[in-house]
Amino acid sequence: MPSIVAQRRSRRAPLFAICAFALLWAAAVPPTPAARQIEAFNQKFMEAGIRMDNAAVMALYGEDSVSLLPGMAPMVGKKTIAAWLDGVVAQMPGYRATKNDLDCRDIQVCGDWATEWCLTHQVVQPPDGKPPIETHGKMLLVLHRENAGEWRIEREMWNNAPAATSR
Repeated sequence: MPSIVAQRRSRRAPLFAICAFALLWAAAVPPTPAARQIEAFNQKFMEAGIRMDNAAVMALYGEDSVSLLPGMAPMVGKKTIAAWLDGVVAQMPGYRATKNDLDCRDIQVCGDWATEWCLTHQVVQPPDGKPPIETHGKMLLVLHRENAGEWRIEREMWNNAPAATSR
């Protein structure tokens, strides 16, 4: 008669095989058209950030967007978020972004709504040869596809994080 340990192992083997197959199948399935659109959206978001182009960044937000940033009250509405962003950039004359990486993962689409989470890495170079400012963070985005088919940020939550150990 097999030992209890052997019986448990033999019961786990089919479950392990099913899970392994499911993971391999999920990795082999190409992204949906909506996921590809969101990946293109993420690229636009990164490019606008590296250019420090507030108008291009804000073009990616919906009118009723909400931004939840650490240590701040919620910012409600595109105009409020844009005013805050313009204020931040106005305090940084001569600064330029040298890196604005987003490693977005786990795109989940349900109709015209989608979620994803991202690891962020930004580097900004101050003027006058001062040392660069490097930040790492985590971001959660809720996106909505508007009538024209364009994805927009409806909800955003961001916080600082240690440098990612794996990308």
